[in-house]
Amino acid sequence: MSENLIAVLEQDVGQAACEQAAYRLLDWLGCALVGAREEQGLAVIRYAKTLPEGNVACIGGGKREASTSAFVNGALGNILEMDDLHRMAIVHPGDTVIPAVLAVAQRELSTSGELLRAIVRGYEAAIRVGEAAGTEHYRYWYSTATCGVFGAAVAAGSLMSLDRDKLSDAVGLAGMQSSGLWQCRLEKGFAKQLASARAAQSGVLAADLAKCGFPAPRQIIDGRLGLLAATSTNSRVEALTKTGSECWKVGEVSEKPWPGCRHTHPVIEAALRYRVKLSLDKISHVEVYTYKSAVDFCDDAMPDTPHRARFSLQHAFAIAFIKGEPELSDYVGEVLADTTIDTLRSKVAVFESPDLSAEFPHRYGCRLIVYTEDGECMRESILSAKGDPENPVDASASRRKFRSLAAHAGLTDEFAHDLEQTILGLPSEHSCSSKLFDGLEALIDL
Repeated sequence: MSENLIAVLEQDVGQAACEQAAYRLLDWLGCALVGAREEQGLAVIRYAKTLPEGNVACIGGGKREASTSAFVNGALGNILEMDDLHRMAIVHPGDTVIPAVLAVAQRELSTSGELLRAIVRGYEAAIRVGEAAGTEHYRYWYSTATCGVFGAAVAAGSLMSLDRDKLSDAVGLAGMQSSGLWQCRLEKGFAKQLASARAAQSGVLAADLAKCGFPAPRQIIDGRLGLLAATSTNSRVEALTKTGSECWKVGEVSEKPWPGCRHTHPVIEAALRYRVKLSLDKISHVEVYTYKSAVDFCDDAMPDTPHRARFSLQHAFAIAFIKGEPELSDYVGEVLADTTIDTLRSKVAVFESPDLSAEFPHRYGCRLIVYTEDGECMRESILSAKGDPENPVDASASRRKFRSLAAHAGLTDEFAHDLEQTILGLPSEHSCSSKLFDGLEALIDL
């Protein structure tokens, strides 16, 4: 099966997909810049500085060898829950693919076209494996890491010009390193960042070993004792090689306009609709009906840490209704303790909706009912939250998001603007991506 997947990935990557890849890179970098300032990011950067130096830049961690850079950068993109998402795969592909691409591209002095095509192919592999693994895999396994490692390996192998045989070995070796359990979300700690970091790093290692002649299983994904058999009861192996569309899956990715787990975004959008037609003192109580995974992950009426707040449907509704479009500052200390926000959170009850569960992961939807003090009942339904392909953010909003995150991370407006222009100019460049690499080097002491 690995060879058949590789055959799909060998299709020509056109200009449109390269432009989409540039925006995915911009989005990831903004998230990673802010992540590097957080407690989790600072911890992994301290670790990086204990390791030998190399010639590849990693954000905040100096110049290290390629797999270390992939590890450090791979830990940063998902810290503040603003990373991109493919709904059907339930994978955040940028978190693992882009750190692997940036590490290997710097080492190999890749051209801008090679870099962007590697992102496109890496996204394709990660997403297809995620689609094949299905929702039951996601129940216990952190799909971004377990499936993202395949995308990282394919992307790294693409930059190294591995032939089909060796790229198949890289896929097999990626499968031997696929890991990440959801117990990490039930306990305190930074293990989630370790999973994405290791997936990015393992992808680079898999490609490097394959290049050196390290053979691997060719049915590691779909074999009798492979990933799908071991970790899913509703796998769809046909997703690995299904064709019928000329579009690359990088174009199917959702971009988050607001902080917080993607499961909370439909509720945020609904709350924003309510706030323009209802005053806070009129709310008696709120019922949120949504799909099972959203309930499992995000039913938390009393979040007491930024991490818990980013996974709270109740907090998402309260801050969006009271303050408007959520910002990073809406998930920290004094906001969490605000009595007005806490009072509204306590009025929000969360329930599973069987019909919305049946739609997941095709749709991440919700229905809200707000009951007023005078007995009125007000309803809102969101089937495609802002940022989904059916309800996209436009290019200007993506650029504003990057500039906002860059400012939050302490970058000057001028430097952020130059980085933005460099990244979005990559599809029109055909030489070595020197300006991008120079920009990354300027971030090694962030």
